Amino acid sequence: MVRINLYWFGKTKSPLMAEDINRYAKLLGIFADLRIIEFQEETGSKEQIINRESEKVLKKMPEKFILLDEKGENYTSLEFADFIKNQSEINFLIGGVYGLSEQAKNKAVKKIALSKMTFTHEMTRIILLEQLYRAFCIIKGKKYHY
Repeated sequence: MVRINLYWFGKTKSPLMAEDINRYAKLLGIFADLRIIEFQEETGSKEQIINRESEKVLKKMPEKFILLDEKGENYTSLEFADFIKNQSEINFLIGGVYGLSEQAKNKAVKKIALSKMTFTHEMTRIILLEQLYRAFCIIKGKKYHY
């Protein structure tokens, strides 16, 4: 069973979005060992927040991780399923509100964009989880119900 670690900054504030996150996390549990790791959000000026959160990434992220980034590679759902199909462990990072320093971004082994559009960080969590669930349904030949 593949292990998926999702890293992001801050707790999910919206109860409705937290409910969706929990729903997709539960659905994914059939296919993967899913772990969600929340880094504490930083406070201060925009520059201070970027610097402090980037320091956490540089110190605490596994050596190999995939950054969700608007300038990253775009995949169709089928391509994404093919990408994760043969992985044994995948680490995804959703950056903070203001993003990350170039140094922290450059630590990622790969950058993936969910869309050319920009989403809130809470919505990004749900979209990533939904796409992971969809990918495993594709891989396992299961009908997608959502």
